[in-house]
Formats: sequence, structure tokens, C-alpha cells
Amino acid sequence: MDTKFMKNLSQKKQSKDYDPHISGIAGTLFGVFLTAAIAGGVIMDNRIDGRWIGLYVLAVSLLGTYVLFALKVASQWEKAVVLRLGKFHGLSGPGAFWIIPIVDTIPSWIDHRVMVTSFSAERTLTRDTVPVDVDAVLFWFVWDAEKAALEVKDYEMAISWASQTALREIIGQMTLADILVGRSKMDADLQKIIDERTTPWGITVQSVEIRDVIIPQDLEDAMSREAQAERERQARVILGESEKQIAASFAEASQAYKDNPTALHLRAMNMLFEGLKEKGALVIVPSSAVDTMNLGAMSGIVSIAQNNSPKENK
Repeated sequence: MDTKFMKNLSQKKQSKDYDPHISGIAGTLFGVFLTAAIAGGVIMDNRIDGRWIGLYVLAVSLLGTYVLFALKVASQWEKAVVLRLGKFHGLSGPGAFWIIPIVDTIPSWIDHRVMVTSFSAERTLTRDTVPVDVDAVLFWFVWDAEKAALEVKDYEMAISWASQTALREIIGQMTLADILVGRSKMDADLQKIIDERTTPWGITVQSVEIRDVIIPQDLEDAMSREAQAERERQARVILGESEKQIAASFAEASQAYKDNPTALHLRAMNMLFEGLKEKGALVIVPSSAVDTMNLGAMSGIVSIAQNNSPKENK
């Protein structure tokens, strides 16, 4: 049993204590009648017979009491369900209306505004046997006050239980991946199921929104490692594709140098020059490349030029 869900239901039940719905207008009129009864009794004292004074005070007090319990005022968003001798008599409100005390009773005041109910499903298994905790919010309103009052004992608690059981049913039909990526579909399915159950009660569901999906920490860590491995795999694939493109470019360049050894020598010498520009750079060249490009003779010429240049300056 979901402890958080039961706690919310108990708080709602405690907040729905009996409300006599005595309006301020009725209370004010009762005070006026009571004041008039007392003041009249004081004024008529020692002037007329005491029995008439008592009858006057009693009549005015009873009239004030009648107004106190007979005059009701419903707010703009409310409907009062009136029962006469236990049978449904009708709906009253919004605004002021009269009932017959003792004969008429008002067991409930129906709120027609959009209501918000939060519900959850704790440790519910998905279709692939993964325990998840899901929190959701339900937006609903009463469109038929008569059905909401007569067809179900406590429509707010009933819609809370219907929402929770529907959420468990939906979770059991979906895999974890579908729940994580398909929240919009899950919201629509929940709305359809709950609305079918609550329509006979005069209640319609406006929307359902999944707030949070909590999975076990071990599973969350495993999914994180899986996502990281997938990213590394994609990085390696991209690197391999880059190597293939580079190799293709080199193959195309080799065709340009294939029948032009002079261009190949110039390119090789340019690469050596670029490497030797850095101070202290050491370039190791294969002996075959030295023989091919005749770099030995060239290095000798360069060395002789460097040895002779200081003497010429002297």
C-alpha cells in the first residue's frame, strides 16, 4: 500500500468535515431578530402582561432561528444538493435560496471548478519487471452535480483510487523505455481510462500529467554506463570514418605523384623544411628517402656553404 497516497487521502477526509454552510447574511439577520426580541421585551416590560412579552420574544427568536437555518447562500462555483425527507429534491445555487429546516437537508456542496488531484504508484513493476515509482497529477471537474452526489459516496476519494489503479494498470502494460520516452502517450491512455471510470459519476477528466518517474539507483547507474559506452562506440565509429576519408585523400594524392617524381621530391623536401623550422627539432629520415631525393649531396653542399660563409665575412 502506498503510504504517501494514503496520507493524502486521510488529509482530504479530515478536511471534509461537516459544513453547515451558514451564510453571513443569515447570521446577521439572526442577530438583528435576536436584538429586536430582547429590545422589545425590555421596552414592553411593566407596560403589558408578561405572557405577551414572552410570546413576543419567543416568536421573534423563532423567526430569527428559522432565517438562520433556512437561508443559504451558495458561491458562484457551488451547487447545493437538497434532499427533502431523504429524497433528492433538486440542486440550488449559486446565490441565495431557501430550504425548510428539519424537512430539507443539504448533504453536500458540489464544487464545479477544475480540481487538482495528485496520485502515485510506488514500486510498480513494468512489463519488463522493473520496479518504478511514478507521480502524476490529475485535472478534473464535476459536470453533473446530481450524479456526483448520488452515484458515489465520496467522489474525490473515488477518483483518487480510480486514478491510482489506472496508473498501475498502464505501468504494467509498458516497458521502462516506453515509460521514459513516451510520457505523452501514457498521459493520453491514463486520461482515457480514468475518464471512462468517472463519467458515470458526473465527473470528466480534463488532463493527466506525469510529474516524475523514479527508477532504482542501481538500474540508473547501469543505464548511465550503457549510455556512456554507446557514446564511446559512436566516437570510435566516427574516428574510423575519418581515417577512411583521410586514407582516400592520400590515395588520391598518390595518383598525382605517381608519374611525377620531381613533384614528389619537392613535396618531401617541403615536409623536411617544415619540420626543421622548429628550434631544436630532430627529424629522422629513412635512408631510402635520402638516396631517392639525393639529400646526402644536398646536405654536403649546405654544410660546405655554412663552413665557408664565416670566412667570407671575415
